[in-house]
Amino acid sequence: MSSETTILVALLLPVLAAVSCLLLGGGLGRPNLRDIATPLIGACTFAAVWRLARDVLAGGRPELVLFEVLPGVELAFQVEPLGLLYGLVASGLWIVTSIYAVGYMRGHHEHNQTRFFTFFALSIFAALGIAFASNLFTLFLFYEALTLLTFPLVTHHGTDEARRAGRIYLGILLFTSISFLLFAILFTWRLTGTIEFTPGGILGAETSSGMVTVLLLLYAFGAGKAALMPFHRWLPNAMVAPTPVSALLHAVAVVKAGVFAILKIVVYVFGLDLLRGSDASLSLMTIASFTMLMAAVIAIRQDNLKARLAYSTISQLAYIVLGAAMATATGILAGGMQIAMHAAGKITLFFCAGAILVATHKKKVSELDGLGRTMPWTFAAFFLASLSIIGIPPLGGSWAKWYLMVGALETGFAWQAAFLGVLMLSSLLAVFYLMPVVVRGFFAASPSAGPSGSAGGDRKPIAEAPFLCVAPLVLTALLSLALFFVAGDLASLLHF
Repeated sequence: MSSETTILVALLLPVLAAVSCLLLGGGLGRPNLRDIATPLIGACTFAAVWRLARDVLAGGRPELVLFEVLPGVELAFQVEPLGLLYGLVASGLWIVTSIYAVGYMRGHHEHNQTRFFTFFALSIFAALGIAFASNLFTLFLFYEALTLLTFPLVTHHGTDEARRAGRIYLGILLFTSISFLLFAILFTWRLTGTIEFTPGGILGAETSSGMVTVLLLLYAFGAGKAALMPFHRWLPNAMVAPTPVSALLHAVAVVKAGVFAILKIVVYVFGLDLLRGSDASLSLMTIASFTMLMAAVIAIRQDNLKARLAYSTISQLAYIVLGAAMATATGILAGGMQIAMHAAGKITLFFCAGAILVATHKKKVSELDGLGRTMPWTFAAFFLASLSIIGIPPLGGSWAKWYLMVGALETGFAWQAAFLGVLMLSSLLAVFYLMPVVVRGFFAASPSAGPSGSAGGDRKPIAEAPFLCVAPLVLTALLSLALFFVAGDLASLLHF
């Protein structure tokens, strides 16, 4: 099978999964087959993306041009290192999320499960379109599609709270992309006559410093899914959705689409040489640093576990933006690594939050006392993933944080010590918003229990969530550990 065909297969398999969900779960009424088909097709999708890795690692850039929309504007795809990494993350984690979603949706007795799995699969289709986009037009098209396709997932419960969250979700993401991102794309076209992603960038050295700064900030805020402050409110509000959706938002597709877009635009539109040491670079690094610290401080104050994890995500995404803003090869490497490392760690944390909800119906950190002794697998996985998010060896996240610190020293800014301090303070704050969950779970005294061993006496004793919830979170926790030992391979892939 040619590389062009493989790209097309990788893009169409999630669409096939969506159609299968509609037929098996809806028309044929076979939900068991639906729940088997989704992860199987997910595995085939990952295999197709993995096959593309061979060509990319050999120095190739597989391409697929579908058709020309306007003179010089094509709906086209090209697989390069950053896109391959994001494609592997999205397609690989789709498999475990699909399995987890079966256990969660059934264990929590969620309604409209067929609709849920259908839009979930279509969201992966949009994410892969973003990953493989060869120009700004294709990127923007699939970026908007991802917003619209995830809207039914955010509003899944159909409550007033869910509809309000959906309005905020659509409002902020469409406003930022149309007002800022689309404007930046059109302005880039006007300046350069092209919107193709090109190694070394398409903006010439004659572009004024002020123009470069304005364009970079338009792209950064236009990628609203990156949740840079002040365009971040959609993310905590979207936590009203089922936990597998939260995993999709935070690890598999949505927020990663935002930060991936910023990374790719920095490398292939601006070029590292144009941005390195510039006012534009310093401006975006400052915004990312502010978001990193402010979101971490807010996370500490959240008692709702998913809300705490949401603000943690906002903080951790800013690491990727910071790496992009450094405009050094090490900064891009760090940002790319953080996409993979954070995905594995954060999806584990949300899986754990969902497992706790299914098993105990508890949502608040203050209610978790002693649960680690009755749910040891869940809380042990939470502990490992937390270490990765904080950046402690031998967990994968430590490499991303290390390369970010090295990249900060390479920028040459007089304030480089301040950025190092921001990185270290942010990691310290992560300890304060993640470790209390572990400490409460394993070491705090359990609430008074009745004869049955659970609060209330007559209720069923608390135990682990269903196997289909627990197995994926254990697997992704181990993935956070395994990523530490394959950092060299990631570095080879992301060499710029």
